[in-house]
Amino acid sequence: MQPVRVDARLVACCGLYCGACRAFRRGRCPGCRENTRATWCKLRTCCVRQQYSSCAECVEHPDPRTCRRFNNLISQLFGLVFRSDRAACILQIRRLGLLGHAETMTALQRHSLRR
Repeated sequence: MQPVRVDARLVACCGLYCGACRAFRRGRCPGCRENTRATWCKLRTCCVRQQYSSCAECVEHPDPRTCRRFNNLISQLFGLVFRSDRAACILQIRRLGLLGHAETMTALQRHSLRR
């Protein structure tokens, strides 16, 4: 398995850090940004359409929790099960930038901030 490495291109549109994901590190996933087959991901589709690198660039929703695409029932369930806080990731990207987020997540060895 590859080690977790700092790479701003591995920050997913929703704020998750693919560089710390087991599937990515084992070579079973290209990462969210490069996964062109992930047409099911409404956040990725929205960011591609708006030409955003992540939801952190969205000015329509200063708090990502107010976005219906970002904060839907499925994402709430996943957040509960995996104890992840993608909204906190988006807010961290706004504060630190993509590279700062990647550095922080690499230091934590996590793909998401904890709830």
